[in-house]
Amino acid sequence: MTGKSLISAMMLFSCLSASAIVRAGECYAFLEGDTLRIGNSRIERKALWNNGHIITLSVTDKSSGKTIVSAGKNPDFNVNREKPSGGKLTVRQLPGDGIRPSRMVATASYRLGNLEVERDYRLYDRVPAIATDTRMRGTLDGVSEKETDAADRKNIEHAADMKVKPVTLLLDRLDLRGNHWHGHAVEFRDITDWNNNLVDRRDFISYRKTNHRGNILIVTDGADKGGLIFLKEAPCSGVQLAYKGADFISDFGSFMVTGLGIDSRDISADKWTSAYSSVLCTFGDGELSALKALRDYQKQCRILDANRDEMVMMNTWGDRSQDAKVNEAFCLAELDKAARLGISLFQIDDGWQSGKSPNSAVASGSFKDIYANAAYWSPDPQKYPRGLKPIVDRGRELGIEIGLWFNPSVQNDFADWEKDAATITGLWKEYGIRMFKIDGLTVTSKRGEENLRKLFDKVLEETGNEVMFNLDATASRRGGYHFFNEYGNVFLENRYTDWGNYYPYQTLRNLWQLSRYVPAERLQIEFLNKWRNSDKYSDDRFAPGNYSFEYVFATSMAGQPLAWMEAGNLPEEAFEIFPTVEGYRKIQHDFHKGTILPIGEEPSGSSWTGFQSIISPSEGYLLIYREDTPEGTHHVSTWLENGVRIELTPVLGNAKKFNTVTGAGGTVPVTIGKRNDFALYKYRLK
Repeated sequence: MTGKSLISAMMLFSCLSASAIVRAGECYAFLEGDTLRIGNSRIERKALWNNGHIITLSVTDKSSGKTIVSAGKNPDFNVNREKPSGGKLTVRQLPGDGIRPSRMVATASYRLGNLEVERDYRLYDRVPAIATDTRMRGTLDGVSEKETDAADRKNIEHAADMKVKPVTLLLDRLDLRGNHWHGHAVEFRDITDWNNNLVDRRDFISYRKTNHRGNILIVTDGADKGGLIFLKEAPCSGVQLAYKGADFISDFGSFMVTGLGIDSRDISADKWTSAYSSVLCTFGDGELSALKALRDYQKQCRILDANRDEMVMMNTWGDRSQDAKVNEAFCLAELDKAARLGISLFQIDDGWQSGKSPNSAVASGSFKDIYANAAYWSPDPQKYPRGLKPIVDRGRELGIEIGLWFNPSVQNDFADWEKDAATITGLWKEYGIRMFKIDGLTVTSKRGEENLRKLFDKVLEETGNEVMFNLDATASRRGGYHFFNEYGNVFLENRYTDWGNYYPYQTLRNLWQLSRYVPAERLQIEFLNKWRNSDKYSDDRFAPGNYSFEYVFATSMAGQPLAWMEAGNLPEEAFEIFPTVEGYRKIQHDFHKGTILPIGEEPSGSSWTGFQSIISPSEGYLLIYREDTPEGTHHVSTWLENGVRIELTPVLGNAKKFNTVTGAGGTVPVTIGKRNDFALYKYRLK
């Protein structure tokens, strides 16, 4: 891009007078007297300008034409009781950069006493969502205030008893009319070494002031159609910074996003500090409308590039050799066998480097003060006497990319982030390595979060956005499912046959539950060597050995498949899945482009279950699993409408072409001849 075109793309527009309309693509933001309008072809938020400290008046879903009216009494953002001053609106058009598509950012800048505030309202074309990113500079007091627990409130005998002190710290707020708001809050759990139930949904009818935990709040007007989604872009509730016990608050028609992720110690006069972000989405009638609206936004957070983000990865750590085996000869042998499986990316986990981590099987190590050893991140000269070049070269010959494990130096809130960035960039320059698994993180402070983001941003800047990060979610305080999404995908879980805790249906269940609210294509899903450690499972009905290897692979296909194993430990029959893996890779990106949602029953080991990828209103994919159930034909519930004529074309698995008409609940009659088998179809409406 030339300097002139870059300046044009980043041009700033200041709305200094009424009716100064600024458009960026189909997005717009303008002041009309003391009224601010922000929107695109799908959504509009109308608010009192209030010197930049806006007070929402209404939110319109342009697809349905429904406008939800707000009482317009309280500012959307609230951290103190100071009057706003110096309000200014600035609008920018930001070009696509390979990570995010082009977008419009309308910034409201103002002061609240000694606190400067900048609120970026971020919109994308044809997406029914307005994201809000908040920065502060100056002095902020009183942010350690805790919420009153409902159990500590007294009986209500008088009208005055109903008044609850308003929450001070709010990222967003809407005071809606009506007393019939139905909602559900969705809380997520990572730390998957310890958790195997990753999604909790709590349904409610909004009444008096109530706290809710979670990253997502969906509310529907019980007296009318349509509703709103609040997404809090933050780590999982239990590991957020400065967490006060709630993410959302409902109070009859008032809905608030709380928990900024900062306290007063994080705010200073010499730099801007970002709070967690919030997103508001509109939707029409029904759950599918809500989930598609949410997914439309989530897909903007990171462009899914077919040549960078799609993969069938192998990582040998799953066979529990840890760092004891990895060396040049081992990796070269693994690459040859990985190619026979159809693997596209071979990731060398902990042990390739000269330094030793705490997870080493051969020596004690540490994640602290890594750079006290100048050679820590150099390939171990005993294991790789010629460096990594022979591995990279052989991988290139076989059509397999090489990835590496990496652990940032953790001391002093990642103070060595620049050294970490230089190390990763150096490995990219020397070997062309683009995928780095990021492990060992513990983010306990705002400074640590900021330094980690600086590390990621610096690497992307230096590599032209070619590098992506595989963010481990298995332990400690990390990003979860709704934070750091622009940097790569999520390494979801460690499961091992050695410990008897790998069950294909449980891995499938975790993906199935998450996929309703999290893009499945951003989750790396493991499949293991089903022949290992059969003695650990005895006569267990759901033991990995009771499934075909093809089926075990298929349980990961809605996500990014991870062969969590050493190929050298596989029997010869394992390599018979090559045609399935090869066929999957041909349609992988097309499948992942759609809105992937769970269908059928929840995986239990004996269910009919699966996923639907909605490519357009008229076509998509159905990936259906018959678990260990005697029923050979089942009417599988889908997101299709009732009475629709569809044509189903087999793609993979035990599938045969047929035409049918959907039944009640969008059910499709599917026949799979064997237990623990699957079928992948491409469907088209006729």
